[in-house]
Amino acid sequence: VQLQASGGGLVQAGGSLRLSCESSGRNVNNYFMAWFRRAPGKEREFVAAINWGSRRTYYTDSVEGRFILSRDGALNTVSLQMNSLKPEDTAVYYCALGTRVILSSIRSASAYYYWGQGTQVTVSS
Repeated sequence: VQLQASGGGLVQAGGSLRLSCESSGRNVNNYFMAWFRRAPGKEREFVAAINWGSRRTYYTDSVEGRFILSRDGALNTVSLQMNSLKPEDTAVYYCALGTRVILSSIRSASAYYYWGQGTQVTVSS
């Protein structure tokens, strides 16, 4: 499996960005795809995840209501629409895919085996 992330950039606070992550090389039905981020000097943290089959989504509290995660089956792509961005959203964002994710581990990076390259998101105040 290969994951290709795109869509990062520089935006002012209150603005929006859309990140995409395309998977290739494996059927991803019923797997979980997720986004994590790592801000400078901080640990990597969970942002959002989606169950490919059910389309159910999960978010960390700090982005709930601002970020929307969706998937496009035809393109094998997940998209993270990020609205009302804040300076504290500044980080390198990573997409990930897990084939054996259980509900209790959705927010854990160790549950995901495949990772894409990071894409920088910078939100200026």
